[in-house]
Amino acid sequence: MAGARTTVFGGRDVALAGSAVEPGDMAPDFRVIDQSLQTRTLDDFKGKTLIIASVPSLDTGVCDAETRRFNEIAGEFGDQVQILTISMDLPFAQKRWCGAANVDRVTVLSDHREASFGQNWGTLIDEVRLLSRAVFVVNPEGRVVYSQYVPQVGEHPDYDSAVAAARAAIG
Repeated sequence: MAGARTTVFGGRDVALAGSAVEPGDMAPDFRVIDQSLQTRTLDDFKGKTLIIASVPSLDTGVCDAETRRFNEIAGEFGDQVQILTISMDLPFAQKRWCGAANVDRVTVLSDHREASFGQNWGTLIDEVRLLSRAVFVVNPEGRVVYSQYVPQVGEHPDYDSAVAAARAAIG
């Protein structure tokens, strides 16, 4: 896989589809669905500072812990920052998981229909049709100010750096 962007999944390198999104880039659009089966795009969050977490599945230990952590972080920001968690999980499973985990401050969205988030943000593990673990911060003007592609799917992201980037984006 020389030259290919990869992540470690299941103990081996797997290719990531799409191009990396880097600080300074304009945030790419996406088409995902919410828990009410409504299509959501980047425009739905226009003008807000966003923390966007890409995770493989909410029903795994690290994704569960990460989403719960971001739910706590969302409480610290109030309405200054919108946190999105995007996975390939079906919206029904996401809704069930959020209810069981008492996650109510993070907007959980599904990329299962089109994989457009994964393709456009460079997090799609096409081979297994899951998203890799990554975190992005987008400022209110729609510019990416922070990105982290976690090298191993089973590792946590750098929460402190993402929070610091979001704080800087809101001034």
